[in-house]
Amino acid sequence: MTECLLNPHDGYYVTQDPFGAGGDFTTAPEISQMFGEIIGLWLAQVWLDQGRPSPFVLAELGPGRGTLMADLLRATAMVEGFHQAMQVVLVEASPVLRARQRAALAGYQPQFVDHVGDLPPGPLYLIANEFFDALPIRQFLRTETAWHERQIGTDGSRLIWGLGPESAIAALEDRLADTVRGQVVELNAPALPISEEIGRRVSDAGGTALFIDYGEWDSIGETLQAVLKHRFVDPLQDPGKADLTAQVAFSPLARAAMPAQASALVPQGVFLERLGITVRAQHLAEKLSGPARIEHIAAHKRLTHPDEMGTLFKVMGLRPPDAPPLPALEPIAPDVSSDHTS
Repeated sequence: MTECLLNPHDGYYVTQDPFGAGGDFTTAPEISQMFGEIIGLWLAQVWLDQGRPSPFVLAELGPGRGTLMADLLRATAMVEGFHQAMQVVLVEASPVLRARQRAALAGYQPQFVDHVGDLPPGPLYLIANEFFDALPIRQFLRTETAWHERQIGTDGSRLIWGLGPESAIAALEDRLADTVRGQVVELNAPALPISEEIGRRVSDAGGTALFIDYGEWDSIGETLQAVLKHRFVDPLQDPGKADLTAQVAFSPLARAAMPAQASALVPQGVFLERLGITVRAQHLAEKLSGPARIEHIAAHKRLTHPDEMGTLFKVMGLRPPDAPPLPALEPIAPDVSSDHTS
């Protein structure tokens, strides 16, 4: 998965722009401007609640085409002092996508870094939308008391699935209690140091982080999928040509981010409704007619309806332990080892 997505010469994210109708998939910011606008106003409210720190770092992980950040900045333009205090920084390694982002945000002079650890110092207000699902995972098949790692081999010219030798996996020791023989558990090891660094920054310097992705509190089952031209394909077909993702397990991210306080997990539709997306949608609909209005209504449904992205995608926020509660999110107890979904 690492080679397919991130190979510096032939990797999927290095060689192409995968977003939108002409790409392989569409993310929430590409569906409707309302998504980025509401996220922007949420961040601005947290900034106000935390005393308007200045200066602060406004960051996004994996910003795609820059659509979310552009909508966010447009929505927050009237928040007094927000733009004057912010420093826009994008965490993006792809040269192709950096060019897109630079064009979309030309008026804001964004700074680019390759890694979260390279972000400038100071209070951090960060958004990660559909970022963690694209990080490389490993899959493990449960036996009676240990695990086999799922691996990839060859049969002639074909790639095939196989199993590594049985071994004890320290990171999965606690999962023996809630799984049975034959179940698959996925580990997203690259996500943990990223969440740890974000949590440390938020806890030490102030700010917040908002993680939005498809997934659950814990990982059980095989969720790896490949998408090419908006259709699911065999993950072993044409390596490097399709997008590879897996559902995000949020509980390891919450634990890694401590002592920053993680919120309970909230479905994306519930989160957006709490922040007034339907009122915003109705206001915009009054100015539309014909196909544009139909498309707008469909976009609202896609973002919020339980049968679309509304339930599959989840939201989790981080804040300093002594900071006010986050808007539209419920706090959870310091013990983040059990299920916390609201």
